Amino acid sequence: MQEVRSILVVLDPEHAHSRALTRAKLIGGATGARLHLLMCDKKQDHSALLSLLASQLHDDGFDNVTHEQAWHDTLHESIIDVQQAEGCDLVIKEHRPDNPLKKALLTPSDWKLLRQCPCAVLMVKHERPWTGGVILAAVDVGNHDEAHRLLHKNIIDHGYEIANLAKGNLHVISAHPSPMLSAADPVYQLKETIEQRYREECSAFQAEFDIKDDRLHVAEGPADVLIPYTAKKYDAVVTVIGTVARTGISGALIGNTAEVVLDSLESDVLVLKSEEARVHLTELAQG
Repeated sequence: MQEVRSILVVLDPEHAHSRALTRAKLIGGATGARLHLLMCDKKQDHSALLSLLASQLHDDGFDNVTHEQAWHDTLHESIIDVQQAEGCDLVIKEHRPDNPLKKALLTPSDWKLLRQCPCAVLMVKHERPWTGGVILAAVDVGNHDEAHRLLHKNIIDHGYEIANLAKGNLHVISAHPSPMLSAADPVYQLKETIEQRYREECSAFQAEFDIKDDRLHVAEGPADVLIPYTAKKYDAVVTVIGTVARTGISGALIGNTAEVVLDSLESDVLVLKSEEARVHLTELAQG
């Protein structure tokens, strides 16, 4: 995350204590990034609170803090408009479910933000400290076209940087498909040949990114089940996933199962975009 120079911190008008701000201080303190505080509210003036928070951050050693209150039609559009205007490399937003029966589920505005925001988004889903925790990077080792290869590198690099920042440990999860008799490639028709192919690809992946055997978790089955299962098993504090899709969170690993994966995760979630997705979404945001 060393390339992060400006962080957009989305504050909740109804909650003075912000988990998003806590994460922003951790990342900003390590990277020296500017913190831009944003309050999205069209009803009430929050200038006094924003000024107070900025002053407190300055007292804590954060010299480059700016703030604003804005509203443009919807919450996610407001956030993306400010992200574009301020040139922020990372958006940090807390997810607060309003229905206790759906405590894990993201709200529609959160989903639209994750789908449409051109830059990386960190969705804060809990208040546990990251310190000493497990950071889980989710990749698709079996998919190695150029777009995925670059995205995998980005995911692993971010995973290592967060692990270093939090003095934690990086683990990697990769799900591979079950045998399908209808598969066009004979390799994917038999369990043995699938496992052999993945073992070979995992060896090359481990060598490239220096991932030890006990930190790589490869399993057969759907990603939407295996990623949350692995995150819970190792009590991950952050899960890093990515997308190569031109629109929406899909493609890199999770396809159309993205919503299930993200809703099921109890950890914080960092969603990264491929360069193609970033460029396309930037064009949409500026159009």
